[in-house]
Amino acid sequence: MMENENIKNNTCCELEAKTSTIIKHVNWKKLLTYVAGVCVVLGFILSFLPVGATLVTAIYYLAILSGGIYVVKGAWRGLSKQKFLNIDFLVVIASLGAIYLGELPEAAAVIFFFSLAEAFEEYGIDRSRRALQALIHKSPQTATLLDGKNIAVSEVMIGQIVSVRPGELIPLDGKIIKGLSAVNEATITGESIPKDKREGDTVFAGTLNENGYLEIETTKDSKNSTFSKIIALIEQAQKAKAPTQEFIDRFAKYYTPSVVAIAFLITLAGPLITGDSFLVWLDRAIILLVIACPCALVISTPVAITSAIGGASRRGVLIKGGKYLEELKRVKVIAFDKTGTLTLGEPYISDVVAFNGFTEEQVLEDAAGLEQFSSHPLAKSILNFAKEKGISPHGMQNYQNIAGKGGRATCMICDDLEHCVGNLKLMDSHSVSTKGIIDKVEKFEKEGKTVVLVSEGQQIMGALAISDKIRDEAKETITQLRTLGVETIMLTGDNQHTASYVANNLGITEVFGSLLPDEKVNKIQILRDKHSSVVMVGDGVNDAPSLALSNVGIAMGAKGSDVAIETADIALMNDNILNIPQTVELSKKTIKTVKQNISAALLAKVAFLILAVFGISNLGIAIAADTGVAILVILNGLRLFKKA
Repeated sequence: MMENENIKNNTCCELEAKTSTIIKHVNWKKLLTYVAGVCVVLGFILSFLPVGATLVTAIYYLAILSGGIYVVKGAWRGLSKQKFLNIDFLVVIASLGAIYLGELPEAAAVIFFFSLAEAFEEYGIDRSRRALQALIHKSPQTATLLDGKNIAVSEVMIGQIVSVRPGELIPLDGKIIKGLSAVNEATITGESIPKDKREGDTVFAGTLNENGYLEIETTKDSKNSTFSKIIALIEQAQKAKAPTQEFIDRFAKYYTPSVVAIAFLITLAGPLITGDSFLVWLDRAIILLVIACPCALVISTPVAITSAIGGASRRGVLIKGGKYLEELKRVKVIAFDKTGTLTLGEPYISDVVAFNGFTEEQVLEDAAGLEQFSSHPLAKSILNFAKEKGISPHGMQNYQNIAGKGGRATCMICDDLEHCVGNLKLMDSHSVSTKGIIDKVEKFEKEGKTVVLVSEGQQIMGALAISDKIRDEAKETITQLRTLGVETIMLTGDNQHTASYVANNLGITEVFGSLLPDEKVNKIQILRDKHSSVVMVGDGVNDAPSLALSNVGIAMGAKGSDVAIETADIALMNDNILNIPQTVELSKKTIKTVKQNISAALLAKVAFLILAVFGISNLGIAIAADTGVAILVILNGLRLFKKA
């Protein structure tokens, strides 16, 4: 008996818990709007049928009560917390006035259509946030350690090794130390084609390991992962208001009290001036209040901005706020960094030239022997090239790094002769003869290549020409920007020869090479003074100051430094710079849509306000017109989600 009682109690508890969960997840505002709408339609139909007037009246009151709960809450919130009369207050006054006049259908319609417009606005904003919600749902919650233990991602320490099986999400940012697999990085870059990943490659939290077993050494904790930053950036962007939206919010703050005051004056002064009855002018004042509700005007900007930002995020373009999206429309010049931005930032050996009787193999043996001690970015390219060729580095000792020039050491198998690897400045400072090689070096540099010289004693052994591949989409990006009326220039720390070669290939006419970070900042300031609005595109730590100073900073998100991404206003998570002209075009479309929405809302207001004052427009027409404009504004804004 007791057992049955316990089962019964447990069942009741489970039922209560499920019921409570369902109640919490019900969108009461939307549900009550549906109820109001059904009641308005039902009341309208029954008014033409032989039914009692009491039933029709009750149905209209039900529509007013169900639809009016959240409207009254909104009006009270404006009065109590924000200390001003908002749009909800206008609707409450208008509906009460209609009830006073005995126009219950109109009062119910005022409440319902206003609630319907708000429901459309919420739908628009929710739709633009689906990309964010999808990201959050895909956020990894647990990680598997090498011993098979599952722990929360928040408990994983930097440097710990996690295992990821095929079909599992990668829990944290890290570096592969074992395994080979195709990884789908759509959540980070927006690209659906999986990328092959092997030992040494970087992987991101929230990406999908498709077909291989991986062991990953974590490099970031869960709070600082790229995935978490993307979510934070989108949330920040959706909360940040664009200048147009801020202006409209300020406008509404002063507009509503003004309209209420005018309606009050019309009600009092109208009968005195024309001799008409008080009720005639009260009716006109109520119509004025209904038409004056600027719901279409207020929702015109946020729906458009959030739709555009939400749509852009699907392509891997993270815009941190509406003001940056608006600012892009004004931009006349975009400054590009070169390495890692217009080029891939992955140097490779394009040419090996031997001098003075040495062989290419000897040049590579010495170069690799010296570079194995160096931390310079080009050293890795030289070592990898030698390894691919099956060449073993010469043994070196007493290595010394020479900043800005290269390095030197003594060769253990060449009678301890001094060997150098670096640029012409290094060779000159060590009295190495460069006779007969200057023309070859200049030829390589004019082709956009970086030249690394290798010497033995006082003579040059050979030269390595190193190239950085230009991005496939770079030329099309520059062409599209020119079509949009945007000028492009290059600001780079690389030498002028290399910078000019890349710029000429892409159609960039103005190039500034050999710039230090502070010199880049000075150039950005000059461009701002000249053009008013400037965009900077970069990827490295040295670009961060320029990104911060520019009107809009755009960072390469996949391979860019954390500092650059955090400093920038827009991050390209798939590193596809073709998204830049597309985002500029999106900015133009967004502002055009906002202007269309504002114009439509204002024209409708002005037209029907004039008609209301002269008694030409009735309450029903006013409500239908205002609601129609609000819905059109929302639908127009939602188009940007698909265009982004």
